Amino acid sequence: MKFLGIDTSNYTTSAALYDTESGRLVTAGKLLPVRKGEAGLRQSDAVFHHTKQLPEVMERVFSEMNGIPDGIGVSVRPRNVEGSYMPCFLCGEGLADSVSAVCGIPVYKTSHQVGHILAALYSAGMLELAEKRFIAFHVSGGTTDCLLCEPDKENILKISEAGTSLDLKAGQAVDRVGLMLGLDFPCGKQLEALAAESGERFSVKPVIRDGNCCLSGLENKCRTMLDKGASREDTALYCLEYIYMTVKEMTAYALKTYGQLPVVFAGGVMSDRIIRNKLEKDFSAYFAEPEFSCDNAAGTAVFAALKGSA
Repeated sequence: MKFLGIDTSNYTTSAALYDTESGRLVTAGKLLPVRKGEAGLRQSDAVFHHTKQLPEVMERVFSEMNGIPDGIGVSVRPRNVEGSYMPCFLCGEGLADSVSAVCGIPVYKTSHQVGHILAALYSAGMLELAEKRFIAFHVSGGTTDCLLCEPDKENILKISEAGTSLDLKAGQAVDRVGLMLGLDFPCGKQLEALAAESGERFSVKPVIRDGNCCLSGLENKCRTMLDKGASREDTALYCLEYIYMTVKEMTAYALKTYGQLPVVFAGGVMSDRIIRNKLEKDFSAYFAEPEFSCDNAAGTAVFAALKGSA
């Protein structure tokens, strides 16, 4: 069976096709264009760009794997909680409903967050964890969340918040510091490359309160470093070291609270190799490969497959 996945986040237009028999998953995505110096898009602009980009992304996916899908998975909200809403997800939902009506196939609707976690499980070869209890981190431009995940018949994953950022999100910090350093939005890959040029060592103590973190001080600290003459490379590394230590301490708190459960890291920030390499030394954890860490539709296609074969 083949399942189509669609995701229209505030960063990327993406689609995927998942063949459950072969296990092959084809993905295609295109970043939303952001003007130089700006840190994101208004929702009206995101909707406009998704509308323009969806035909191209769909064409790329179907050019590599032909045939009518047996079902569609689509993200329709950021998280599966009351009041979670962003207009950009209407683009993917509308397309999914249209394809469903034309082809006579079912639509399975989920959240962007569930999609990220399932994409990470697929990438790590650990989809069986969806039937167990585990800890997942979703670290991106919109979230810095430590999540307790449990099997759920309706939603595949029942997600409870175990820890979060009380102010700035990790991805926001990366982009704000990156723009401060003259990089282009989104800044993650460029910031990582810049940080790799630093040979400095830092002693970092993040702000953690009952498993929650505060990251607004990171932006201020990086600005102060630059004002005092620190190099761009050292400032970039400090930013990533601070985020690493924050995630490390949140992970340790969650494992102490909920027991020694499997840990999965998902979200765009977790594609950073500097952060990942350090966390791999600290914990026995599962990571998505970079193409499955950033915003993508792989998880929504997997969601449809799990729902469609239930």
